[in-house]
Amino acid sequence: MRIALFSTCIVDAMYPRVAKATVDILERLGHEVVYPQGQTCCSQMHVNSGYFDDAYTIVKNHVNSFDAWDFDVAVAPSGSCVASLGHQQPMIARRKGDEKLAVRAETLAARTFELSQLLIDVLGITNAAEQLGSYFPEHVTYHNSCHGMRLLHLGTRQADLLKTVGGIDYTEIEGLDQCCGFGGTFSFKNADTSGAMVADKVANIEKTGASVCTGGDVSCLMNIDGALSRKDSPVATVHFAEILASTKENPLNVDGPVTLATSGAK
Repeated sequence: MRIALFSTCIVDAMYPRVAKATVDILERLGHEVVYPQGQTCCSQMHVNSGYFDDAYTIVKNHVNSFDAWDFDVAVAPSGSCVASLGHQQPMIARRKGDEKLAVRAETLAARTFELSQLLIDVLGITNAAEQLGSYFPEHVTYHNSCHGMRLLHLGTRQADLLKTVGGIDYTEIEGLDQCCGFGGTFSFKNADTSGAMVADKVANIEKTGASVCTGGDVSCLMNIDGALSRKDSPVATVHFAEILASTKENPLNVDGPVTLATSGAK
């Protein structure tokens, strides 16, 4: 299968190792991964802040960038951005009276999957240790991001895959369905409320005794990691794609800067 990677702007700019891990997983399964040039943002933060005219230009760029490439399905390591493609992009196009773009956006959204969706629903991966060779002998807890849970209805897909990783010790967090307080621009506009929410989240993470907190959106993990670091907490944060990409031969190192031992990813 030919799979197009939608890296998302925050992964591309701040967490490229997550994009690399996503590619590693898919290539390990024998698929060809392509990267449509010209892709930037999905327009989510612009839409959420009411900048609809600016968002229209970004939506058009996203659709044009992917439509210029030949692929079977697209994937992103982000429930938030994938949700935006179907939930916001067609709406923005229609507000500008561009029905053709709205239909193209809907078509592209229908074949763009969050990583766990692609692995489970399309590629039939149900056991990460057996089918991916995933190995991560750490005590792990998991944060369930809001958009993946409430807009994409991912359910337990990400956690189900994590639980099948070789060597993992998984503990579910109290308040699994509670927001971390990030919410994109919400954390800027409502800093005090956001700070209180992430403080609750971090307290629940630490209660588990886990050494690692994982999740499916780096924006949430960035927010959680910031709160952990302000407490000098030893808990590391990594995207679940990095855990799935970790193997005995090329383990994910969370003691210090997060790296895969032989890939050079940082």
